Amino acid sequence: MVKKYDKNLEIIERDEKVFSNFSRLSYFPLTIKKAHGSIIEDMDGNEYIDMISAASTLNTGSCHPKIVQAIKDQADKCISYTAAYTYSEPLVKLSEMLCEITPGNFEKRVLFGVAASDSNDAAIKLARAYTGKKKMISFIGAYHGSTYGAISLSAISLNMRRKIGPLLPEIEHIRYPNCYRCQFKCNPEDCSLECLEDFKIAMQTYIPPDEIAAVIMEPIEGDGGLIVPPVKYMKAIYNICKDNNILFISEEVQQGLGRTGKWFGIEHFGIIPDLIVMGKSLGAGLPLSAVVGKKEIFEALGAPAHLFSMTGNQTCCAAAIASISVIKNEKLLDKSRDLGAYAKSRFEEMKSRYDIIGEVRGLGLSIGVDLVKDRESKAGDKNAAAKICCRAWEKGVLLIYLADGVLRIQPPLVITKEELDKAINIIEESIADYLNGNIPDEILKFAKGW
Repeated sequence: MVKKYDKNLEIIERDEKVFSNFSRLSYFPLTIKKAHGSIIEDMDGNEYIDMISAASTLNTGSCHPKIVQAIKDQADKCISYTAAYTYSEPLVKLSEMLCEITPGNFEKRVLFGVAASDSNDAAIKLARAYTGKKKMISFIGAYHGSTYGAISLSAISLNMRRKIGPLLPEIEHIRYPNCYRCQFKCNPEDCSLECLEDFKIAMQTYIPPDEIAAVIMEPIEGDGGLIVPPVKYMKAIYNICKDNNILFISEEVQQGLGRTGKWFGIEHFGIIPDLIVMGKSLGAGLPLSAVVGKKEIFEALGAPAHLFSMTGNQTCCAAAIASISVIKNEKLLDKSRDLGAYAKSRFEEMKSRYDIIGEVRGLGLSIGVDLVKDRESKAGDKNAAAKICCRAWEKGVLLIYLADGVLRIQPPLVITKEELDKAINIIEESIADYLNGNIPDEILKFAKGW
């Protein structure tokens, strides 16, 4: 049956007349009518398997019945009343749960935000206030959000920085370790962490370590291409932080809350961070973010250093409580590990047959399939990725790409094996269509991505 897109296109035409064009990255002309679990339905009744979880904001899937019920129950009592002046049981309960699931056997404190961007701003404030130092170290390829502090930490797109300066001072960027495209041509087996030398030299020459407040790092560099760093690199940079009284902040906005098969991505590296920043899936579809960390760090600031009228409101907290309970009760950490390993094995098998796949990497259900023009140069193939994602959409799968052509495989943790298999089959069909020259260039006029 030929799909119809009349209602989708009508709404998109209306959208173009009123909505800011710099607030969206276009991949395909999709207008969502409703969603449940891992299935999305558009305005014309076409259904899609969700392989991106709304930018990894829906780890527990769309409209999980227990989360929907929790939202309804709370909305009947009190949708929101500001935590800036009052107290609420949902906020306290969620804070207790976050203190329980975050790594570290020390006394913790929690603060809430509306979006991960403002929680990254809070992390900057906390680090500077607690240490008395100003410099922050972030990574090239990092994306931390769209507030001024978060943009200052980010180093992924010139369009985020053009025309809006000056940004926050005293923020330096170093290279994220990328073993697949190692600038030193090292093999993981004999690597001596040459990629860390830039930072060491910087601390010896122009970034005094006694002026660095914190290193803030994604345990998997998400929008930079779903890059997984070596364990020994993570331990080495963590030790540098500890040796120089520098805070280590794990930015878990995309990788936290079960996405990697553990509550937080940093747990794969045996590291206990001083602060953890989270967002996206925390609110299960509602706007909520948080910073969790050592009590003494939080005591460095006084009110009203970081508060918002809608922060930690009762309904968003109720959704987050229900979502954490679903992850626990439905054993979604185990499911993320098991289905993630299965998905990686399928893409690895594809890699053996399609030279366009340069590398398959990831942890749990956070997987990057790196498309390349050729395996020798390892140059990313962004146009191929755009066409493949658009063809997958036409066939019934929501898929996007990151960086220079990395397919983003991050389905809801509630996805069934049958749905996952069907989606991967369609992705393979789309790759074959591209290699056979069956996807027109016309698609690239809309599918622009980053």
